[in-house]
Amino acid sequence: MVIPLRDARPPRRTPWVTLAIIALCALAFAWELVVEATSGDDGLNRLVEQFGFVPADVVAAFQAGDYLSPAVLHTFTSMFLHGGWLHLLGNLLYLWIFANNVEDRLGRILFLVLYLAGGIAASAAHLLSDPTSTVPAIGASGAISAVLGAYLVLYPRARIQSLVFLGFFYQLIAVPSVLVLGFWFVLQLIDGIAALGHGIEAGGGVAVWAHIGGFVFGMLFALPFRFLGRRSATVG
Repeated sequence: MVIPLRDARPPRRTPWVTLAIIALCALAFAWELVVEATSGDDGLNRLVEQFGFVPADVVAAFQAGDYLSPAVLHTFTSMFLHGGWLHLLGNLLYLWIFANNVEDRLGRILFLVLYLAGGIAASAAHLLSDPTSTVPAIGASGAISAVLGAYLVLYPRARIQSLVFLGFFYQLIAVPSVLVLGFWFVLQLIDGIAALGHGIEAGGGVAVWAHIGGFVFGMLFALPFRFLGRRSATVG
């Protein structure tokens, strides 16, 4: 097991978009806590059902030709909701470690495009893996997976300070990002293939195909910047 803690590449600029996404996720989670405190689990479940991404509802909206229905627009709202403290903090840790350099490389506008489009690609992959699912999917994991894919393409040899667990023992090691993120992606593929045809419950309640779809999208998005050496102009 490998848990990344930080990378060794300080960004040149303050990652304002990354910080804004972190703040929005934190505010949305605070809202969830307030709803849970005032309305209990039933209220929180209603909130998730109202703003989560439900594949079956999106398919029904597309079949009806309603491409801007609430079910479709929940692709975006679902990106900012989380299913608990561990879900939130895990996502924000990965976002903080990897997003600042990607934002620095792409520029703020293109980074925001990557993040939102990556979230859409992740939701599309989740829908294709289980189009009849009525389980609401929430979390920034799909969009963050797009950031991870872009980081792998842009900085494959960057050193990631990580906790590496070997049974009951662990060690702090600087591991190349290609190993950290490649290992993570292989685990997602294994879980995703095992879950095919069995729904999100087979993945332990995790939309693993959203992770896979977002990651692949992020890699493809970043390829021109890697091989053409393009750097966007400073924005903002």
